[in-house]
Amino acid sequence: MTRLLIIGPPGSGKGTQAEHLARHFGVPTLSTGEIFRTNVNEETELGKQAAGYLDDGDFVPDHLTNAMVKDRLQDSGLQAGFLLDGYPRTAPQVAELDNMLVSQGFALDAVIELTAPDSVLEQRMLRRAAEQGRTDDTVDVFRRRLDLYHRETHEVVSVYAGRGMLVSVDGSGDPGDIIRQAIAAVEKFLASPRPGA
Repeated sequence: MTRLLIIGPPGSGKGTQAEHLARHFGVPTLSTGEIFRTNVNEETELGKQAAGYLDDGDFVPDHLTNAMVKDRLQDSGLQAGFLLDGYPRTAPQVAELDNMLVSQGFALDAVIELTAPDSVLEQRMLRRAAEQGRTDDTVDVFRRRLDLYHRETHEVVSVYAGRGMLVSVDGSGDPGDIIRQAIAAVEKFLASPRPGA
């Protein structure tokens, strides 16, 4: 039973890494994007409330995000573990996730942080925009997203680092190398004795 969380800035390849890590550890990926889409498409009460924010391009408020994640975490298919992607984004969400997991008798095993210099992330974004013809990937938009990420997740990373459960992986190299490094780093961390374990 492995319960992981992955954190990374826009352009870090977090989605790709999450897929590979989840496959390697034999657990499903649980992303807030997928949770939002499912609730909106199925027109659940929470989905209807979230749709308005998503349609306007706004962040879904914490109370709605928390409720949807809590609902999803109660799925019996997640009893054997999961890899959480995109949540928590803020310190209050960390506390909410703690409560959700404790109520089920669970705890996170490790938090993977993908790191890369902002300049590398920006070049990746520009390359992706050119390859995919994405007009929403402008430098200004990307820099705003990156700034928001740094401001929001700084506390999240600090909390998990303080708990001694943060595994940092350099996400600036070749995707294949990053995957191998991430798997090796997480396996080494999970195999090492931890205080209170």
